[in-house]
Amino acid sequence: MSTVAQLLARKPKGLHILSIAPESPVLDAIRLMAEHGIGALLVMQGPKLAGIVSERDYARKVILKGRSSSDTPVSQIMTAQVTTVRPNQSAQECMSLMTNGHFRHLPVLEGERVIGLLSIGDLVRAVLEEQQQTIEQLEHYIRS
Repeated sequence: MSTVAQLLARKPKGLHILSIAPESPVLDAIRLMAEHGIGALLVMQGPKLAGIVSERDYARKVILKGRSSSDTPVSQIMTAQVTTVRPNQSAQECMSLMTNGHFRHLPVLEGERVIGLLSIGDLVRAVLEEQQQTIEQLEHYIRS
């Protein structure tokens, strides 16, 4: 199975990691996610990862509680205790973390620096590609 570093290398070049500051209004976070068609943003305090905010956080912590999107800072709804991974970890470990933790995004850290973000879609795509390769190898073996 692939490593996190290999999964990041497969992502399209030129993509940058989108983030927002903790003091920004939730409305700005939702707009940014909508503009880029993504479901979560890293919350960065300068170069340091402060948390992660998702559409799910918005639905559960703003909409359902009757808060104002423009008056609520991201810091009040973000997940501050973020599960992260390192480049040498396996895709299998990532899938296990996401499944057991019930979340869909994993920041990748090298030291204290964020170097990427993996989504459940990235992991599913990698598993499907590996399964397809295995099928092709087996078909080749059978034909030989």
